[in-house]
Amino acid sequence: MNKHIKVIIINFLIIICFLMGCQYKTNKRNKPIVGVVVARFDDTFLTSVRNQFYDMAQNKVEVDIWNGNGSQKTENEKVDILIKSKVNVLAVNLVDTNGASSIIEKAKKANIPVIFFNTEPSAEDLEKWDKVYYVGSRSEQSGIFQGQMLVNYFKSNPAKNGTIRYVMLEGKTDHPDAIARTKYSVKTIEDAGFKVQNVAQDTAMWDREEAEEKMANILAVQNDNIDCVIANNDDMALGAIDALKSKGYFNNGKYIPVVGVDDTDGAANAEKAGTLLGTVLNDAKNQGKAIFNLASVLSNGQAPDSSNFTTPINDGKYIWIDNKIVTK
Repeated sequence: MNKHIKVIIINFLIIICFLMGCQYKTNKRNKPIVGVVVARFDDTFLTSVRNQFYDMAQNKVEVDIWNGNGSQKTENEKVDILIKSKVNVLAVNLVDTNGASSIIEKAKKANIPVIFFNTEPSAEDLEKWDKVYYVGSRSEQSGIFQGQMLVNYFKSNPAKNGTIRYVMLEGKTDHPDAIARTKYSVKTIEDAGFKVQNVAQDTAMWDREEAEEKMANILAVQNDNIDCVIANNDDMALGAIDALKSKGYFNNGKYIPVVGVDDTDGAANAEKAGTLLGTVLNDAKNQGKAIFNLASVLSNGQAPDSSNFTTPINDGKYIWIDNKIVTK
């Protein structure tokens, strides 16, 4: 082949490759990109939120979702990657609330709005920038609803000796949801006029298997000195039920009421089976919708208001999704 023709062909191929590369970049940025980091991919509730992101996105925006693997250090690294890739909006489910401050500072520097969800940062952190928001449920509300379910139960089924002896399974000791659910579930029972006794309290990190192990240890010590189990989420409630089953509960009239939070599929099945007294709908679907709709507004460079975002924003920062009691 003529040398000059080879040169022409090579140059032509280079131009084509360049144009294809440019077209690829253009196509990639035709849609806004929302970078999402969740604390753990193995969390049942957070999986529901993630699925809602994908369902909502479709052809409207691109979602790039990363796993924090239960480590704030890992989550920070994933946030750095998303900021470097110049996503339009960040949506972050914190592993540790103390991680919010540095994430906000980095995002502010890159001018990328941040939506925290499900794990609420401090009010001081949220005030650090006008492009920072929080989407979630009111933690104290879910605790109140757990308490109400147990109040209703013990009105019809009085506890022995007039004192409700409870086991508390916490998600994580420093998690704001865990703290509020623990406090307000018990306070609601007390406010209804019942005497209570905390016979055991342990942290099971939102995990079913860990909750089963912790509950088995508690049963080995307390035996039949328990009137109910309060778990900060459904996975831990189901773990407690697994341990109770192994001790013969939920058969031949041997029963302990157990309550959880989230309204997962597993919880619904346990309610139908009569092993879970009730749960509280922590509305993953509507939380996911609110996060997605807010991200869509922010990704277009707009500030959310009544003209482009229908969900009320409290104090310019908070989008609250109401809980609901769910029983059989």
